[in-house]
Amino acid sequence: MKIEQVESTSKQARVSSHTHVKGLGLNPEDGTAIPISAGLVGQSSAREACGIITELIQQGKMAGRALLLAGAPGTGKTALALAISQELGPKVPFCPMVGSDVYSQEVKKTAILMEHFRRAIGLRIRESKEVYEGQVTELTVEETDDPLGGYGRTISHVVLSLKTSKGSKTLRLDPTIHDALAKENVTVGDVIYIESNSGAVKRVGRSDAFATEFDLEAEEYVPIPKGDVHKKREVVQDVTLHDLDVANAKPQGGRDVASLVAAMGKSQKTEITDKLRMEINKVVNRYIDDGVAELVPGVLFIDEVHMLDMESFTYLNKSLESTLSPIVVFATNRGLSKIRGTDVLSPHGIPVDLLDRMLIVRTSKYTVEEMVHITAIRATVENVEIEQDALALLGDIGARTSLRYSVQMLTPARILAQTVGRTKITVEDVKQVDQLFVDGKASSQLLANSEGFLQ
Repeated sequence: MKIEQVESTSKQARVSSHTHVKGLGLNPEDGTAIPISAGLVGQSSAREACGIITELIQQGKMAGRALLLAGAPGTGKTALALAISQELGPKVPFCPMVGSDVYSQEVKKTAILMEHFRRAIGLRIRESKEVYEGQVTELTVEETDDPLGGYGRTISHVVLSLKTSKGSKTLRLDPTIHDALAKENVTVGDVIYIESNSGAVKRVGRSDAFATEFDLEAEEYVPIPKGDVHKKREVVQDVTLHDLDVANAKPQGGRDVASLVAAMGKSQKTEITDKLRMEINKVVNRYIDDGVAELVPGVLFIDEVHMLDMESFTYLNKSLESTLSPIVVFATNRGLSKIRGTDVLSPHGIPVDLLDRMLIVRTSKYTVEEMVHITAIRATVENVEIEQDALALLGDIGARTSLRYSVQMLTPARILAQTVGRTKITVEDVKQVDQLFVDGKASSQLLANSEGFLQ
């Protein structure tokens, strides 16, 4: 028997612009911002304000309200929004979008906004399911002659015996469950459970009564279940309102060739009607009143909100007043600018009546020292070794140009260092990259001093 060691087959996580953000980095005792924590640096007042917003969301007192993150480009607005989602945890829906997402040739702007609104509203459904659970002691397939004639035989029923620590039970199952048993590769000695209503079969593992004395085993052994074979189990399922919309909007067509061709010819993106949403809202409200389900208002993050037009802003006003509304976090880098599609000047390019509904958090520009710390964090995340002097130079370049530009210089500098046989980035590598590439400010200055590329 030959055993070889292979490389890990687990997928490597891609490094994105905000992979390093793990939370708001607040002191759990008094809620003050720790200068460098959870991937965030500086922005103390903005982080503390977002911490208060996070507490309001967790207490359920922020639904239907809006937060605006306003600041210059590269001051961490998107990072703050992602930090809020990290603080809330994976059970609270977080739906990001950009203002330009609403402009589509296939669907109305208001329909796209409503779709994202409903993506950000979760529903936690608790249902009690009857299950049969135990170790398989007998699995017999009973066959009969084919009623259509011929020499073939069909499955009439499946006899299955399950055993627990308290007793055993023999079940006579429908032939359709045989396919589910075969799909899970169920054999005698396996521990399984079968849902009574849906007939779904789940193989938990091999019974530990069949465990051998060998050190290397391919099977996962589990103990024999306790209690009765037939029992009730509470299942918690998290869905969003958009999931319910899509599930009820899809027409259940036939499986013939004509139906498949017709489905292929349809547009990939179709609108969900308000009538359907109202019907789903009635069912959801009934579930909530009966105690079966619990509403989980999530967070809708709209970046570059100044890209929306007056029609979209008016629809947002109406949607924020709805009973089923998430917490909306906007972000913009505009000051006093025109509302898109109009000649009306307004702060941040947002109508004043919508601004009145918002809590506004300002983000300030980073200092050189903070830029050095952020660059060091990004270098650690991207597995880049860099000297302290090179980090200081990148901080100075970031102050001269922008933080995004200095962070983007890390990977080209590493490639230059590897070209000459070094693993650590030096000051010379950073200077060479700065000479090879031009930042946005320098490029615009060059264009202003020249007559442009095209005449």
